[in-house]
Amino acid sequence: MAGRFITFEGIDGAGKSTHIDALAQRWRDHGQHVVLTREPGGTPLAESLREQLLHTAMDPLTEALLVFAARRDHLRQVVQPALAAGHTVLCDRFTDATFAYQGGGRGFDPHVLATLEQWVQEGLQPELTVWFDLPAAVAAERRAAARSPDRFEQQETAFFERVRAGYQARCEQHPARFMRIDASGTREAVWAELAARLEARGW
Repeated sequence: MAGRFITFEGIDGAGKSTHIDALAQRWRDHGQHVVLTREPGGTPLAESLREQLLHTAMDPLTEALLVFAARRDHLRQVVQPALAAGHTVLCDRFTDATFAYQGGGRGFDPHVLATLEQWVQEGLQPELTVWFDLPAAVAAERRAAARSPDRFEQQETAFFERVRAGYQARCEQHPARFMRIDASGTREAVWAELAARLEARGW
């Protein structure tokens, strides 16, 4: 595929959504065709599954199956066509989030997740994953000041520490793909680091 696939990751409250919006606008201002999307979501079907995931109680296997079902539709309807057309795809969360939240946070079997990943993605992986790393306690303070919590955001701090550890494990497994950003600083400082590191890549 000719396009560029970049994902943004991090626990809730890390600030990734703010920066992915800013990056999309920056690159559009420079003439790039950028598709900005998210997971779970990005298509009518995937968005409806997102609502169930965020607000309906279910077990970890059901969570994982719904996430990957949403991902399959998202890939076929949005991501793969955009990449084939040569566009840049910026996606707020992707499969690393599933390994972090369902695998790390819920303690679900990572081998099952890896099988689902293979079935659904058929080898497709992001060219770059930007991981906004933040201690769970700091993220909780930010969430409390920003919005009413959904089913995941209501989890205890220990859950998000396990999610953070899940991201760390994925980063260690795929070091060439991951770019870790210290998200504990100010919004301006985090953005400056992100922009500088992308510019160093010639992006």
